[in-house]
Amino acid sequence: MQYDEKYTVDMWYEMTTTALEHGVNFIDTTEEYGMRQSKTLLGGAIKKGVNEGPGDCGPNDQGNTRKHILEGTQASLRRLDLDYVDVIFCHRPDPFTPIEETVRAMNYVINKGWAFYWGTTEWLPSQIHEACEIADRRTLIRPIVEQSQYNIFERSRVEYAYVDL
Repeated sequence: MQYDEKYTVDMWYEMTTTALEHGVNFIDTTEEYGMRQSKTLLGGAIKKGVNEGPGDCGPNDQGNTRKHILEGTQASLRRLDLDYVDVIFCHRPDPFTPIEETVRAMNYVINKGWAFYWGTTEWLPSQIHEACEIADRRTLIRPIVEQSQYNIFERSRVEYAYVDL
């Protein structure tokens, strides 16, 4: 998108939302573009909510990457109108993100005061064990809770697999 004096933040919001809805996931705002106004206009569009609109999709819209954890936590706190939560969960393991990246991100969330503790959901015992080992080795905060499936038909993970944790 080029800068033109006729463009406003509202117009950039509409253009950016449309672009994201159609699969665009990169917008170049090099200093040379638009007399340095492209960053200002795109920043205004983002502040208006383009990152939480229907175009909120792409490679970082899910999973346990640092980017998704930090942006997702901030967005959740805004939606909840809270400064922090007691416990924040990494919902389901992410096979594409190293566990160390996730542990470091969760530690950052806690250090920022956005949560007091972190936990996991549906992680395997080996993944939780690895997260705890990484946290101990790096002097980071371990997960404190696992939320797993547990009902009359599915009891084995809680009653047997997690015993040694």
